[in-house]
Amino acid sequence: MRSGPAGACPRNRRPAGVIRVDRVALRGLRARGHHGVFPEEREEGQTFVVDLVLGLDTRPAAADDDLTKTVHYGVVAEEVVDVVRGEPVELIETLAERIADTCLKHDVVREVEVVVHKPQAPITVPFDDVTITITRSRV
Repeated sequence: MRSGPAGACPRNRRPAGVIRVDRVALRGLRARGHHGVFPEEREEGQTFVVDLVLGLDTRPAAADDDLTKTVHYGVVAEEVVDVVRGEPVELIETLAERIADTCLKHDVVREVEVVVHKPQAPITVPFDDVTITITRSRV
């Protein structure tokens, strides 16, 4: 059974009302922050690494080759680093929320996935990394 025009594959059609979301990724943003539960984390600080995936529709920018119609990922990177360097919080969950809020302030960004890495977390056994991953979208 076929639906749609001859030769069209129904699996490739987007249902009505589904919004197209393209992805711009920034990986490995590094900044020193003073986040953590323990006093030594607050005093000495440590390096945090952030990965972002920004969801947006890139078609308007691509059609006109116009930076003003997309997200300027250099600006986003600077803003995220400022958040990491900024006011200390106890939990990386809180830090991730602040980063997501910062990214969603850009009108074209519809959703964001934030991964905060804390590779120097105060854990007493050998480990590679501690991360929190959150996904937030515009309401």
